[in-house]
Amino acid sequence: MTTLSPATTIRVYGLPYGTDDIRWAAVQARDVQADGHFVYGVRTTGVYCRPSASSRLPRRENIEFFDSAEAAEAAGYRASQRMAADQTAASAHRASLVAQACRRIEQAESPPALEALADGAGLSPWHFHRVFKAETGLTPKAYANAARARRLRDDLLSSATVTDAIYEAGFNASSRFYEQSDALLGMSPRDWRGGGANANIRFAVGQCSLGAILVAQSVRGVCAISLGDDADQLVRELQDRFPRAQLTGAEPEFDQLVAKVVGFVEQPALGLDLPLDVRGTAFQQRVWQALQQIPAGETATYTEIAERIGAPKAVRAVGQACGANPVAVAIPCHRVVRRDGDLSGYRWGIDRKRALLLREQSQAAG
Repeated sequence: MTTLSPATTIRVYGLPYGTDDIRWAAVQARDVQADGHFVYGVRTTGVYCRPSASSRLPRRENIEFFDSAEAAEAAGYRASQRMAADQTAASAHRASLVAQACRRIEQAESPPALEALADGAGLSPWHFHRVFKAETGLTPKAYANAARARRLRDDLLSSATVTDAIYEAGFNASSRFYEQSDALLGMSPRDWRGGGANANIRFAVGQCSLGAILVAQSVRGVCAISLGDDADQLVRELQDRFPRAQLTGAEPEFDQLVAKVVGFVEQPALGLDLPLDVRGTAFQQRVWQALQQIPAGETATYTEIAERIGAPKAVRAVGQACGANPVAVAIPCHRVVRRDGDLSGYRWGIDRKRALLLREQSQAAG
């Protein structure tokens, strides 16, 4: 059997601690350098520990090794008391480092390089990239792009010219900006600056069993589906979103689209396949795409959605993305529940969320 001194690291196939024999030797030596490379689970107690744990050594036949704490938990092990406490402290520290990096990105005139952000956090670029994505659900580059898009939208409303706004938002060349402007704004920068002055949005308001329903469509697709008690309030909310757009209502042919949406609300089994025009951050888009994969009659938890998009720690951000969903039922945020099954919040009211779920589940069962 291979033995290691505490200061020894053996690499197998380019990776440290690449075999169970080497890992067991590291556990025997309580090798601090092995922490972060693997954990071991103790079958007799059901807990897992880091290699340097000072607890009494278990018998070799009673342990198994895992590449990560997540893998150990998936196998049914729970963290030891010491490791759980350390994980809480480590999680708070990582959150603090990422929060500092986010502020640095948001305050920088141009997106900082990954190496500079990692150096500021005291981590390697690879480790920083992994920690940042786990905490925010976005890569540092994607977060920087989203921050720059937010700054651009603000600057377009306050700067003297569109060109000034482009450079103030951190774009080094106007040509690069115009390549991305449609994805960032959903319209030309001059139209955004004018509050959607040249955008043509058709809309109509109808009634369904859940109350008033508003459906609005741009040239690209459906941009709003809203539910409420007051039809006039729904229209005012649409006007607030596009204060200078040309809003056209009461077109007979558009009523067919409203009827299609109402039909889906009443009979979810009919399905709803509409071209959508929804703009959001990269993270929001990932969440919304995941929501559309939840079948009618089924639910998913916020935690499960976070895991599906590869950001298991971004549960709160998933909830915020659900709340920012501009198209009720078409992007079914009503199918997301808390871990304990509670319905939690819903932009258009908990009672409507409950009604939608009960209707879908009833039709799926029938």
